[in-house]
Amino acid sequence: MFKKTLLMLVAGLTLASCASKKDLQAAEDRARRTQELLDTATVKLNACLAEEKANIARLQSLEREMRTKDDQISNLQGTNAALLNNVGNLATLSAKEAENLERSLESIKEKDLQIRSLNDAITKKDSVTLALVTSFKSSLGNLNDQDIEVNVEKGVVFISISDKLLYKSGSWEVQDEAKRILGKVAKVVNDKPDIEIMVEGHTDNQPISKSNIQDNWDLSAKRATSIVRILQDDYGVAPQRMTAAGRSFYVPVASNETPQGRAMNRRTRIVVLPKLDQFYELVEKGMEQAKANARKQ
Repeated sequence: MFKKTLLMLVAGLTLASCASKKDLQAAEDRARRTQELLDTATVKLNACLAEEKANIARLQSLEREMRTKDDQISNLQGTNAALLNNVGNLATLSAKEAENLERSLESIKEKDLQIRSLNDAITKKDSVTLALVTSFKSSLGNLNDQDIEVNVEKGVVFISISDKLLYKSGSWEVQDEAKRILGKVAKVVNDKPDIEIMVEGHTDNQPISKSNIQDNWDLSAKRATSIVRILQDDYGVAPQRMTAAGRSFYVPVASNETPQGRAMNRRTRIVVLPKLDQFYELVEKGMEQAKANARKQ
């Protein structure tokens, strides 16, 4: 049930992403970019995803328990029917058997309410993700520009900006026009205190020939750090909500064998990291409420 729901949501969100209309090549390139796995997550995100996986396992366990309880109630109903056929009266059903039947029904109701609560929490989380995508797209404006993209993958929102829009070749100094774009990103981040961001610098595989840059690792890290400083110093984004990461040329989205592919690989990504601890808190509260509701019924 959960996998089907998640697949439907991801498919719907992917269809909602803004696809370039410039030409078929751009569309194909964007399709490849959407397939990039979120291997860019930090240790913190990996831990959160591990918790999410554990929660999915918990849901599956609850579903298995639900099926077991269904079998138990079917057996109890069969026993009840047999007794009624034999004596024609509910009076023959012992007090103990009646109590067991009642307890089984209560347990099934509680598990059903818990599963519904978990599904509601997941739906709310996906709604928050969709709202984030809408906010960023609305703030950034013209998303037909192939140099700026807002996408969502596996429930995580990311903004990809080409380096030619941000920097001069071989430099990490951010251009004035790019600062205006970063200001729009900062506005959404500042308006959403429940999210954190990770800024990733990516390069192509061409060697660096400047004396003040050691290699592509150095350049990608300098570029990520320069973006973080602007978001903090110019637009007031809290530094504890940001992470700067240099990825060098080791996470390409296209082949480095062609100029077009290298241009696509030279990019900066702003990854929006949801606070999953709040999601789990919502799940726990829902579980407790489900138990209380089951006792009242």
